[in-house]
Amino acid sequence: MSRVALVTGGTRGIGEAISTKLKLKGYNVIANYGGNDQAAKAFTERTEIPTIKFDVSDYEATKKAIEQIEADYGSIEVLVNNAGITRDGTMHRMEFEQWNAVIQTNLSSCFNTCRAVIDNMRKSGFGRIVNIGSVNGQAGQYGQVNYAAAKSGIHGFTKALAQENAAKGITVNAVAPGYVDTEMVRAVPPEVLEKIIATIPVGRLGTPEDIARTVEFLVSDNGGFVTGSTLSINGGQHMY
Repeated sequence: MSRVALVTGGTRGIGEAISTKLKLKGYNVIANYGGNDQAAKAFTERTEIPTIKFDVSDYEATKKAIEQIEADYGSIEVLVNNAGITRDGTMHRMEFEQWNAVIQTNLSSCFNTCRAVIDNMRKSGFGRIVNIGSVNGQAGQYGQVNYAAAKSGIHGFTKALAQENAAKGITVNAVAPGYVDTEMVRAVPPEVLEKIIATIPVGRLGTPEDIARTVEFLVSDNGGFVTGSTLSINGGQHMY
């Protein structure tokens, strides 16, 4: 039987690439989305992957949605926490709402989803969790104290959760993408984007498929001895 995989923020950009890669590899994929019904419908028409709408920053809504997924499809064995937003601004101009929205959507969501699936994973003796971090959570970024804090938090969350569950057959890893050619990055002014690309040693933006291939490895049986790791996929932009 195909393993059930939930990808949050799974209908666009990096999330869409992950969802489609896992489907091609035989997983029974369900893609979460937060608000864009039209994009979700178009995604399902393209991929035949079912979608489910819920707010990952809302603990009760997430718990209820995952219970429904597991009732409909079976226990979630693979979880990819990809959902994320930006609300950029320097600290001295940032409103609390900008801070809180990013922390709740990008970081608290990982607790919400993992808490909802971890008991069944522990009972079955198998699980794969991949959390999508960011190069800006490793290196920081001007105007992104909220985003950098959330993504850095994901990296620490990943290591602790991996330690707690390794003996139960559950691996927990993070992927830290650099600048990837997505709708969000393409919205950056061309002159700024040119400067960003100039800082990337391989000389290009990443692709969503670059990230998806790594996630596919981590959730596979071949990735069973990798846990607690953060894999940097940034073209050499940040090495440590």
